[in-house]
Amino acid sequence: MSPTRRQVYLRRRIAFFGALAVLITAIAYLTSTGLAPVSATAAALAEPAALTQPAVSPAWPAGGAGAIGAVGYDGVLGASGDQDSVPIASITKMVTSLVILQAKPLTGDDQGPIITFTDKDVDFYYDAIAENGSVAPVVSGMELSQREAFETMLLPSANNYSVSLAVWAFGSVDAYLTAAADFLTTNGLTGTTVADTSGISAQSVSSPADLVAIGKLVMANPVLASIVAMPSADIPTVGTVTNTNKLLGIDGVDGIKTGTTDEAGACLLFAVDVPVGDSTVTLVGVVLGGNTHPELNQSILALIDSVAPGFRQVVLVEEGTPFGTYTTPWGQSGQAVAETTETAVVWSDTPISTAVDIDKLALGDEGDPVGSVDVTVGTQTVTVPLVLDATLTDPGPFWRWTHPGEV
Repeated sequence: MSPTRRQVYLRRRIAFFGALAVLITAIAYLTSTGLAPVSATAAALAEPAALTQPAVSPAWPAGGAGAIGAVGYDGVLGASGDQDSVPIASITKMVTSLVILQAKPLTGDDQGPIITFTDKDVDFYYDAIAENGSVAPVVSGMELSQREAFETMLLPSANNYSVSLAVWAFGSVDAYLTAAADFLTTNGLTGTTVADTSGISAQSVSSPADLVAIGKLVMANPVLASIVAMPSADIPTVGTVTNTNKLLGIDGVDGIKTGTTDEAGACLLFAVDVPVGDSTVTLVGVVLGGNTHPELNQSILALIDSVAPGFRQVVLVEEGTPFGTYTTPWGQSGQAVAETTETAVVWSDTPISTAVDIDKLALGDEGDPVGSVDVTVGTQTVTVPLVLDATLTDPGPFWRWTHPGEV
């Protein structure tokens, strides 16, 4: 039986609207997939290289006490023996110098004001001789610049000049001692007490750690750093004064101060410049309680030789090193690479850790920032940007149409 005209009409309408629905669905699919953004891809992280170095064992003297540090490095790097406060003899004069220069600063090659020495300074000379301390000549009416007076105090370790300079700067030894106590407190030198200007008193004491800190303060002061490095100086009226530090100029030693009393033994606060890679590290160390200065000096040279190799220039991050790889679902790939090279001078087995943070990425141009790598050396952190080393382009509509589940 042939369909009626109404049945034919209905069938045609159903076919038409069915085809239209299919067409609309297809258009919607092609449009939505062809224009949809691609999903971001996470990078596969690379394992950073282990950078921590082997430990170094300093060759400490058999007796006495000591500590060693370096300019730019916190605290001490190593220590040996009793770390309590003990008499420090003429190393005390470095505190005297720092405190006086805080009140009467010198800069560069400035000679400072002229100091006229009086009968009172001659009395200080005889007082120092009576105490069996080291002295340098003084004449009433003699005139020296402040810098010349400092050279006379520090190079031959003249006790009388430490008193003369303290009285010149503060009016009296007691006023100086008050200023010195404030200085020590301000700088956190809780293990140090000064009872006089020269260190002839056994009550002038310090700890090895404090002395390393004091040595760093000395080396940070250009005037003092230059004076303690002088082998000798020609002083008007006084004559030639010679540095008591016999290690000057040997293996890079350029300071700082000797000390010797019966209570303290042979002592040396020293500084030495150590070449490391394309830079230099200034070591500051102290050894207290030695038997004799020749013996002490030999042990310090051995200590320096053992410590110097403990500093290494380490490449923390090298430019172009990949820390992660992107692989897109449509087959392109790129790497997150370090934008710059960063190095650090590292002491011994100071821990080095690396943390990588890389962004998810869908598309990107070569050179786009994609994250960073943080390298922590001890307490210091260096951050290096990561950039994309290749362009990741759009896959195009055909890939989208054929991979709807990956868009």
